[in-house]
Amino acid sequence: MDYKEEQTNEIEALDSIYCGDMEIISTRPLHKFVIPIKSEEYEPDGADGLSCSLRFEYTPRYPEEPPGVDVLDGENLREDDERLLREHILREADENLGTVMIFTLVSSAQEWLNTKWDEIKKQKEEAATKKAKEVEEAERKRFEGTRVTVESFMQWKEQFDAQFNAHRNQEKEDKEGRKLTGKELFYADKTLIESDLKFLENGDSIKVDESLFQDLEELDLAEINDLDDEDDS
Repeated sequence: MDYKEEQTNEIEALDSIYCGDMEIISTRPLHKFVIPIKSEEYEPDGADGLSCSLRFEYTPRYPEEPPGVDVLDGENLREDDERLLREHILREADENLGTVMIFTLVSSAQEWLNTKWDEIKKQKEEAATKKAKEVEEAERKRFEGTRVTVESFMQWKEQFDAQFNAHRNQEKEDKEGRKLTGKELFYADKTLIESDLKFLENGDSIKVDESLFQDLEELDLAEINDLDDEDDS
């Protein structure tokens, strides 16, 4: 078999198939060339899809032995993915020994990229769905708060009643334990004002216990006048 002729013929066929996308790096001693491939939905900005370049190099006895293969310039591919793709291509080459195989290897690599992209999309969709459910669950819990049951309500009511009664008892104790000032007595019992006015009108002489009004100087005379006006009305 004339390996050199087989290789030359295949190069010419590949060049017509890939319409100028194939780049021949060298022809001596043997052909070395690069063919780019990409997955479905690939976008040049790298937002979606996968792409890489396959570099092939003929060996002296190709196609009776596999060509040299390297995976280059992977986009959205991890280093481990590039290694797995290369291993996939070499396995395919072993299955096609004896026939020119570059087109078959490129097609198989293309299909591998499509499968990998489908897996990546599925993972992204599952991650997005999981995230959405987590956000929805957090929002639901925030909206609902703590669910109220009969037991939890009774427990809360018992605590509330205890706190309320304790507060009310404390206020009562504070009020009973503190002596009111004269000013507070004056405001608290308006009958004192009425009785004083009545005595003054009758001209009766009364004896005043000054100790009851020891804080009377604290009163604002304007406030007393206001009270008088209210009574007149």
